[in-house]
Amino acid sequence: MNTRWLIALAAGALVAGTPARAQNPAPADSALRRQQRTMDSLAAALRAMQARLDSLTRERGDTAPGDELAALRAAAGAAGGDSSAAASAPRQARLGPNAMNPEISVTGDLRAVALRPGPQTEPFEAREYEIGFQSALDPFSVAKIFVSFEGGEVHIEEGYFYYTGLPGHFRLDLGSFRQQLGELNRWHLHALPEGEYPLVLQRFVGEDGLAATGVSVYWPLPFSGRAGTYEWYAQATKGSNGTLFAGGSRPSWLSQLSGFWQFSRSTYGQLSVTGLYGTNPDTGLATTLGALAARFTWRPPAEGTRKELTVRGELWALRRRFNDTGPTRLGGYVDGTWRLSSRWIVGVRGDWVESPDPAVTGREWAVSPTLTFWESEFVFLRAQFTHHQDFLRYDSERLTLQAVFAMGPHKHELF
Repeated sequence: MNTRWLIALAAGALVAGTPARAQNPAPADSALRRQQRTMDSLAAALRAMQARLDSLTRERGDTAPGDELAALRAAAGAAGGDSSAAASAPRQARLGPNAMNPEISVTGDLRAVALRPGPQTEPFEAREYEIGFQSALDPFSVAKIFVSFEGGEVHIEEGYFYYTGLPGHFRLDLGSFRQQLGELNRWHLHALPEGEYPLVLQRFVGEDGLAATGVSVYWPLPFSGRAGTYEWYAQATKGSNGTLFAGGSRPSWLSQLSGFWQFSRSTYGQLSVTGLYGTNPDTGLATTLGALAARFTWRPPAEGTRKELTVRGELWALRRRFNDTGPTRLGGYVDGTWRLSSRWIVGVRGDWVESPDPAVTGREWAVSPTLTFWESEFVFLRAQFTHHQDFLRYDSERLTLQAVFAMGPHKHELF
């Protein structure tokens, strides 16, 4: 149907309103006002359509009725950046040579560090460059690979693909991934609220956290309400972590149950319980690790980019038994961050951990206040001061200036 037919129909509807009103000799005032508003709206729409048609006709210099639809198509093509004659033909999205390429993102973590007491062994450091590749393989699966350049070495931080849309809302991950242990282990280094992982995580599973190759199953439990919303993870991986399993290669097993509670429109809480077990028969080692993690967040919906308070903490218990003998060691942290405005965030974390070595009975602790300038979603700057006491009661202090930048889409993970 061409534009003149549309104008004729609109005019007909406008005229039809007049006798309909005359059939009722005494309508209510409100009904008359509603009818008048309707006719005014139709008249305005009719004038707008006529003005648009006149404008298109003048632009083309052609008043032939058969060319009106072509004029509209040409105008739409010009608005989309394509004024060629083919603009009137159906087209698919113009993805060009990148149609089959994955989305690529790059993250850089740069630091300047001052130590006391010296010597100043690492005044400037490119802590890590991370390249991320992400792509939907087909309607059923998605792949993600994260390559880390750190300390002159290259390694795969994560490389896995997962199935979506499985029956029962299950998700199945296959490959190498950071495991669902506590809360912060799943986070990449540059995304942490502080510049380093908590001491308990570094001492119990290694400085870079716990990552392994295997299979992961995720299931959101099919009930929710005032009692909370729950989800469950089960992971079977190769137990090759040097700290937990002394470099073994037998299977390890992890399970996590977490709950989420929305207390109000501004506040919510989260609690998770994690258990991990693995062995290394070559050394007679059996390892059991448990973690309890909690988080509370206050974020007003209308001011989420300017006001936010988050308090989180984790308590870990590690037992490494050699030939059924070994102590249980504890550790944990409490971390709080407060967003002062859309740009400034202050925070502080307190760490405490016992030595995982059965032959050492010392304790280690640290306090780390931070000040972050959130320049944009792609750049932030952070200053962090850390006072640390190791297992031998040796005190040290560190001032770190950190700059993190992100290039590309870099989609958020599920933590």
